[in-house]
Amino acid sequence: MSPAVSLGELAERFGLVLQGSGEAVVRGVGTLGSATPGQLSFLASAQYKGQLATTAATAVILRAADAADCPTAALIAADPYVAYARIAALFDHVPAAEPGVHPSAVVSPDAVVANGASVGPFCVVQAGAVIDEGAVVGPHCVIGPDCRVGAGSHLVARVTLVLRVTLGRRVLVHPGAVIGADGFGLAFERDHWLKVPQLGGVRIGDDCEIGANTTIDRGAIEDTVLEEDVRLDNQIQVAHNVHIGAHSALAGCAAVAGSARIGRYCLIGGGAGILGHLEVADKVTITARSLVTHSIREPGEYSSGTPIQENRLWRRNAARFKHLDELARRVAQLANKDSPR
Repeated sequence: MSPAVSLGELAERFGLVLQGSGEAVVRGVGTLGSATPGQLSFLASAQYKGQLATTAATAVILRAADAADCPTAALIAADPYVAYARIAALFDHVPAAEPGVHPSAVVSPDAVVANGASVGPFCVVQAGAVIDEGAVVGPHCVIGPDCRVGAGSHLVARVTLVLRVTLGRRVLVHPGAVIGADGFGLAFERDHWLKVPQLGGVRIGDDCEIGANTTIDRGAIEDTVLEEDVRLDNQIQVAHNVHIGAHSALAGCAAVAGSARIGRYCLIGGGAGILGHLEVADKVTITARSLVTHSIREPGEYSSGTPIQENRLWRRNAARFKHLDELARRVAQLANKDSPR
């Protein structure tokens, strides 16, 4: 059962301004439209302000500018979504893992598992692997040779660390992720491919999160690197020798080709692609489905692609694409003809 927390306690604990009774109690969270009495909601986007007047939530986290329109108690925050994230964690109860190695797990005698770590059912921990204090390795995970799971990290289930992977502290890896597989290194000799050995590893910093079924390849010579507090969504591909700066976040199905470098505090939208060997500066936002084909040297927001439109209009415009060069030449000729001599 979720704990009951008074609004007065929340305001004091998280440094919020309380509007209304501090004795009111909440036991969970809900959206403005679906919350019931006893739940806490939030208003972070003007898009949902129309739902504020009719919400049944016991209290709402919102900005000071919206407080006068709130029909119930309010917790006033500079950033309501950040405040919500912190408070909602109070109601997120994950059963604690028992320290120790499950009887069905297979652990090499040459691996090191800290006494306070937990290795779940049907895991395999290979020679040279290290699992640090407080780490949780969930069911059906594979920890390969020379891999390290840092203190307090959590591999939820079916996570594979292939070879030479180092996870920092408090790294969260969701089911199905594969880290440290071979990078896509090939050399063509006459009529066939030669596989280039992938001799590097993967280094992931503290407080990172890796989404479900995301893949991060190990480096060809040097390591693939994620600095601290990098957040990867589900089904992302990070190729060999990629370097992602601290506090950057990539949304689902993004792909980063080999040896690309992404700066710090970058936001990469869903389905975006970054070509290999390019550099992206700090504090760059790439919108969804964009394709980055050249290095980006300055902070800012960048987009590519054609927005969706009615199909008949799209077909007409698509037919005109092949005439763009001809059109550009004609415009240039007209400009030259009309320019003063």
